[in-house]
Amino acid sequence: MGKQGANKLSDEEVIGLYLKSRNSSYFTMLYSRYSGKVYSKCISLLKDEQLSDDATQDIFLKIYLNLAKFSGKSKFSTWVYSITYNYCIDYIRKKKKEKNIFSEDIEKVGDPLVDVPDHELLEIEVSRLKRVMDVIPTGDKAVLLMKYQDDMSIRDIAEVLSKSESAIKMKIKRAKHKAQASYKEIFKD
Repeated sequence: MGKQGANKLSDEEVIGLYLKSRNSSYFTMLYSRYSGKVYSKCISLLKDEQLSDDATQDIFLKIYLNLAKFSGKSKFSTWVYSITYNYCIDYIRKKKKEKNIFSEDIEKVGDPLVDVPDHELLEIEVSRLKRVMDVIPTGDKAVLLMKYQDDMSIRDIAEVLSKSESAIKMKIKRAKHKAQASYKEIFKD
């Protein structure tokens, strides 16, 4: 198959061809499609280039070893991102010895917060948004990236984090509030 034809294959078709033939060029196609995205997620969470390089390699090794387990229930990109987030979050947990960076206030009953409209976050200048994302807790940053950068559904985020959909909705709501409060604190103009 020519290079042009190969690029038109869906991720699922490439996976099928790889699993059938074990031809490494098919896995290389998946790597070239996703390695930059995985690296950028790693750098945004781990904040270290060398660590992110190593993490990207580890994540692709994990994908390679588990590719036969990909069921196709969700999109391949969602599966890749869930492996990426879980890897980075596990690393951060071990480093900080935090048991569950998503647990604080995620399960609390009640909802005293009025929702922050998405456009208020999305209209923040990119340079300012980067500063805000660097100061909010890692768990909040991760759910905001999943929702707004990766365009993951609430259901997919819930699956990745092993939480209920209502808990994820609350977590996103609280994360938006923290981001908005951090923005107002950093940029008091």
